[in-house]
Amino acid sequence: MTWATDRLDAIKAKSVEPPPVVRTLQLGLLDDWSAGVARKRWLPNENVLNGDGSMFGGYIAALADQMLGFAAMTVIPEGSAFRTVNLNVQFFRVGRAHPLDIEARVTAATKAMITVEADFKRDDGQLIARASAQQIVTPYPNAA
Repeated sequence: MTWATDRLDAIKAKSVEPPPVVRTLQLGLLDDWSAGVARKRWLPNENVLNGDGSMFGGYIAALADQMLGFAAMTVIPEGSAFRTVNLNVQFFRVGRAHPLDIEARVTAATKAMITVEADFKRDDGQLIARASAQQIVTPYPNAA
């Protein structure tokens, strides 16, 4: 266990308060995780929709950054932290006010970089977006 996997366990158990940005953006937290994978079901509300009922793409990018970070946390070594240095989101279908199943996974990890990707799917299994990112590995801020 590491600080990150301990945190993921606490998030999954709903025994921690979400950070201010998560509360403000109503991102929700995490449903499940395993080595290299993070999952959640997310239910949008009208506050994240455009006037035509479509989901704001920047909001999907925020969800992606969160979930890609959770996936990176599953493999980050003890004494290390990470920061997103690149984030890409491809949109395949218009997102609307329907539940999304989001699965993020680690595709490669080295001592210096973690590469992750995430799929955003509707209930019917249709892919609406795919995100990818690189997380640079840094020393944990409180490490001696």
